[in-house]
Amino acid sequence: MNFNIRGENIEVTPAIREYVEKKIAKLERYFTESPDATVHVNLKTYQDKTSKVEVTIPMPNLVLRAEEVHDDMYAAIDLITDKLERQIRKHKTKVNRKFREKGNVADMFVTLDESERIPMDEDQELEVVRQKSFDLKPMDSEEAILQMNMLGHNFYVFTNAETSLTNVVYKRKDGRYGLIEAQ
Repeated sequence: MNFNIRGENIEVTPAIREYVEKKIAKLERYFTESPDATVHVNLKTYQDKTSKVEVTIPMPNLVLRAEEVHDDMYAAIDLITDKLERQIRKHKTKVNRKFREKGNVADMFVTLDESERIPMDEDQELEVVRQKSFDLKPMDSEEAILQMNMLGHNFYVFTNAETSLTNVVYKRKDGRYGLIEAQ
């Protein structure tokens, strides 16, 4: 794994860099061969002395992403590692069950023993229990945000009037809005 570690309002010291690389590198044990991935780590500190750590690991069949806000940056890094580990285990369990007969996709991961498997109850959350269909009305992102807020949802799918592509607006944890554009 290659590491791209950035700091916002903080200098990335050799000690922090070494700690991040040591913790994230432990995830390699879940893969049969060392993944050729660039680990993007963003470290932020705020005026109230809290730290935010964001880690994104884009891979061919999977994107691992986690973020954590904590008073102690090193504790946040530990919590991020735990979150990423749970994501890998959950994905591995799902891949094993879904592609057992196909074989080649599951070869990317190391075989988990029984103590590391995710219980079936957690994967049952992925079951689709309701389906809706609707016409996508052409509009701009501002109108889509208004529609989303009027409906009380945290996301809204619409057709962008300028590009005629499907877009999604969503409400972020910080209260602001995001836009996802199809390519």
